[in-house]
Amino acid sequence: MTDVVRTRDELVAAIGPAAGRVAVVMTMGALHSGHEALIRSARARADQVIVTIFVNPLQFGPNEDFDRYPRTLDADLKVCRAAGARLVFAPAAAEMYPSGEPMVRVSPGPLGEELEGASRPGFFHGVLTVVLKLLNLVRPDVAYFGEKDYQQLVLIRRMVQDLNLPVEVIGVPTVREADGLALSSRNRYLTGAERQAALALFAALRVGADAAERGLGAEAAVAAAQRAFAHGTAAANAKLDYLVLTDPDLGPAPAAGPGRLLIAAWVGTTRLIDNTPVHLAASGARQTTAADEPLRQLGRPTMPQI
Repeated sequence: MTDVVRTRDELVAAIGPAAGRVAVVMTMGALHSGHEALIRSARARADQVIVTIFVNPLQFGPNEDFDRYPRTLDADLKVCRAAGARLVFAPAAAEMYPSGEPMVRVSPGPLGEELEGASRPGFFHGVLTVVLKLLNLVRPDVAYFGEKDYQQLVLIRRMVQDLNLPVEVIGVPTVREADGLALSSRNRYLTGAERQAALALFAALRVGADAAERGLGAEAAVAAAQRAFAHGTAAANAKLDYLVLTDPDLGPAPAAGPGRLLIAAWVGTTRLIDNTPVHLAASGARQTTAADEPLRQLGRPTMPQI
């Protein structure tokens, strides 16, 4: 049984003093299999799981899709029940922000102004503010976030570390459709043709990861990924926003070792993001293998060794 509460007082009463190990999964609703994976991961390590469903107005810009963002609470509750959530906190905006938009917000620092922050000014101020409020309200032992929103995950971890918040933050790998498209609540905005074009995001990530793993270096890996994206969207209304390769904390890419490849693009009127972990092999470690095939399939010569 999954209970639903809508006020802070109801939330405190529902959690109770003997809650055991509490996990929280924060969402904006329109739940899909990716959210279900988060809830199930949390359920495996906690005595009770609390799901928050709140479309946070602070993280939408003036020309973004706040008004049309899907609200599907009845369907969301079915997902929560099936995945084993104990409690759903679904407050109204007036409950979260009783005095209107807060005058004091969490600053994400320099990283919050890059990548998503550069394309969506103020976005992470809104994200971190609502996450901090929800952590203070729920007071969980552990919080689960999807790796699909990777920059958000990195910034939340940094906020928890810098502000000494008593919660463990765990990232859960991106859940994908069978053809590789990362699950997103915004995928429902795509037409059939746009959805096909959207596959170019993951295709670009795969090509870039292959190049990195073959020792071509970060610059060549990004270039290969850019070509793959352009090839996959040549006939579509798509525009690349950014495509970067960084270290796992979103700092400069290492010469060798673990990294992260991130992409954002407009497909039609819908903005999509995706990312994948990569391993940059040391220069000179490259061998010609079947991994060369993705570049050949693009009709391009294999990148030279550097």
